[in-house]
Amino acid sequence: MIVCIAEKPSVARDIARIIGASHSHDGYMEGNGYQVTWTYGHLCTLKEPNDYYPQWRQWTFGQLPMIPQRFGIKLIENDTYKRQFAVIERLMQSADRIVNCGDAGQEGELIQRWVMQKAKATCPVSRLWISSMTDEAIRDGFANLKPQDDYQSLYEAGLCRAIGDWLLGMNATRLYTLKFSSVRGEVLSIGRVQTPTLAMIVARYNEITNFKPEKYWVLTTVYRGVVFSSTKGKIKKPEEGQTALESIKTSEFTVTDIQQKAGTEAPPRLFDLTSLQVECNKKFGYSADDTLKHIQSLYEKKLTTYPRVDTTYLPDDVYPRCPQILQGMLPYANLVAPLMGKRLKKSKKVFDTSKVTDHHAIIPTGVNPSGGDLTVYEKRVYDLVARRFIAAFYPDCKTSTTSVFGEAAKVEFKANGKQILDEGWRAVFAGQNDANTTDDQPDTPDNQSLPLFAKGEHGPHTPQLAEKQTTPPKPYTEATLLRAMETAGKTVDNDELRDALKANGIGRPSTRAAIIETLYKRDYIRKERKNLVPTERGISLIGIIKEDLLKSAELTGLWEKKLRDIEAHRYSASQFISELKEMVATIVQQVLTDPTNRRV
Repeated sequence: MIVCIAEKPSVARDIARIIGASHSHDGYMEGNGYQVTWTYGHLCTLKEPNDYYPQWRQWTFGQLPMIPQRFGIKLIENDTYKRQFAVIERLMQSADRIVNCGDAGQEGELIQRWVMQKAKATCPVSRLWISSMTDEAIRDGFANLKPQDDYQSLYEAGLCRAIGDWLLGMNATRLYTLKFSSVRGEVLSIGRVQTPTLAMIVARYNEITNFKPEKYWVLTTVYRGVVFSSTKGKIKKPEEGQTALESIKTSEFTVTDIQQKAGTEAPPRLFDLTSLQVECNKKFGYSADDTLKHIQSLYEKKLTTYPRVDTTYLPDDVYPRCPQILQGMLPYANLVAPLMGKRLKKSKKVFDTSKVTDHHAIIPTGVNPSGGDLTVYEKRVYDLVARRFIAAFYPDCKTSTTSVFGEAAKVEFKANGKQILDEGWRAVFAGQNDANTTDDQPDTPDNQSLPLFAKGEHGPHTPQLAEKQTTPPKPYTEATLLRAMETAGKTVDNDELRDALKANGIGRPSTRAAIIETLYKRDYIRKERKNLVPTERGISLIGIIKEDLLKSAELTGLWEKKLRDIEAHRYSASQFISELKEMVATIVQQVLTDPTNRRV
């Protein structure tokens, strides 16, 4: 008998239907030589400290650092989980072969491997590896099952992540609680990713709080209804600005040069999980956790591909299937129609196998989404994914940028204007009011409609000297915090550069939402409108942490890179664990010898 184990009952039902396991039993389905069972996400977890040694139950300095000789796993204390595991254990111990049907990612691999280890499974194991839950994908996956050994490095990376979180979280939380907590029974939670993320929020809050605005002046003039800005930029001294203003008041404005430049804008990139969470937060105010739940639901409803991804590219072998996917998106037939009957555009910014590892960007599956079982939230998320996918095959948007230069009394001015000559892919987003896809910015000297000018023309103008002041950085929102986590705290707008920094980001796309939720639950941050603000407790905690290893996003990003390198066979799992143990021992020693009387 072949035992298939999925991560959720709903996924197990879909798999069972496809492979012919049609008879229902308590905890599994059977038929056609298969038994299909399921977990509920994590059934197992790493053991607690007192599971290794009874004395580790006590929170004392003398027990630190707690470093087990060998890590072990146990069932999570839950009656439903225990009943289901008993079913899994019985099936696996009499199985001829097991098919791991867990989510095709690091976490899914870890969940199922732990269950198989706990059930003492000894038979051969195959891996079902699919990027969508459509019937076609499931059939194709079972026709091309992979050996479990192909995913050993994926499991090792997930295991190292779990052990790293245990070692740092268990030891540092006890250490800082014992050393610095001022309230009996209060726990100061420290985490490998959680604490650097909190440190970024606190650092931004301190920048804003300590910001001292500086005045500056901007000289502009209006000629023929167009705002021209002085090429001097910010003027630091008011008397300098006033002198320039007085000098041009009595002089006519003369157009000295006109430069026009044709340009193109490529369609926006396809979504990875982080960029989808960012977009949903900006556009709908959804939390990162909510967006993950909605896109996971769309995946399980077969409408979109696997969501926990960190690439915006598709492999080349997806290209031949794209016409069929587009044709299945019936609610978007009017947008798809112009693409049909001709060869679809194939851009290197969309299709690049070298930029794809386990999974590709999030795209529709081609299953018709017009059924009535979608929530309004899921419809919105699907619409974002669908329009990005369709836009990828539309022509580039053609633009014309005009720069008009002028002067008055030898003071030089400039005005820029932009005109869309052919909207191309922007037609897909018509009426969407999407900051990424429409020109919804107000008219400014860099974004305004320009009349026709002639070089050498001149006439009266209306100059103005405006007093302004520098502004503090903006607080983090969930959207900007996700981007900061992705780039280890670096502010990056360029997509290519952001891709290069992803290897050193903190957390994984699938875990960042949970990290933010943990900070809320620990009362380390709160939300003010859309802004994330640290609480007094969060500020105080970061204030007492002097060890950069615990709070530096950059250093944590380097550890994350090592985890990715383990997955890619470029780094040793045993070396990673050894370095972690050494790091924990160093932190314990530093804190224990701290002579200050700091308290949270």
